[in-house]
Amino acid sequence: MSPYAYPGITPAGLDVDVTADVEALYSDGITARGGAFTTRWTDRLREDIEAAFEEARTRPGGAVGRGPHRYYVEIHPEQLRGFVDLVDHPWVRSVCTAVLGPDYRIVEVGFDVPLEGAVNQPWHRDFPMPEETRAERRLTSLAFNVTAVDTEEDMGPFEIAPGTQWDDSPEFGHGMFPPRPHYPRYEERAVRKYPQRGDISARTALTIHRGTRNHSPKPRPVLVLGVDGPGAANGERHDTAVTRAYWESLPERVRRHLDCPVVDVLEPVTQKHTIEGLVMGDA
Repeated sequence: MSPYAYPGITPAGLDVDVTADVEALYSDGITARGGAFTTRWTDRLREDIEAAFEEARTRPGGAVGRGPHRYYVEIHPEQLRGFVDLVDHPWVRSVCTAVLGPDYRIVEVGFDVPLEGAVNQPWHRDFPMPEETRAERRLTSLAFNVTAVDTEEDMGPFEIAPGTQWDDSPEFGHGMFPPRPHYPRYEERAVRKYPQRGDISARTALTIHRGTRNHSPKPRPVLVLGVDGPGAANGERHDTAVTRAYWESLPERVRRHLDCPVVDVLEPVTQKHTIEGLVMGDA
């Protein structure tokens, strides 16, 4: 399959040439751009995440468990001062267009926070394989991750098994959790990632991965940006919204890709995208 399979899309027509990134997404299931943002920008991102995390933990359903001492929080775009910088970054726009086509939709903004004591997650993917991927080996969505801190070995780095986005077995629990006899394959392939402030990665959430044990007293917050191509349905799991004033302040090319309601008043997000198989960790 050509990395630029959509009519009219060529490397010359994108903000930056992401041919190697698209090839990596189809071969390894993950790619990255180092130093995409400044450390000052990333430190502001961490401040916004910390404020949203503190608020979310004060109410039911605001922060959901993804294993012991590990949380996920979905937020609204305007809770991030750098939201436009992120989604309008030339590399982000180019990867989305090259993989998902010109009509891609931003459907999720949130963050993961592994705290001290977080344990190894079971190997998993974030949702069952779509039929388009199974039948056509075509990716229909992407997840971008931005670390808010410099990742160190004892902070529970993200671990991924490259090339496993195509793994498909009726033995997978809920289409997402490979059984333990499959673990040696993932452990043999496993690569730990140590992103630093300013780095951003893009992956297909179908690639088998897990968060690892956090021995550090420092949390490891990571921003998550979810993007769908036409026909993908991940937006059904999320409740992102923007106020009318914020919507009107956005550049048109950002509004064109932001798939969410425009409201007068934002309501705090009650997380719908629970993943029950992660609650207990790798028990």
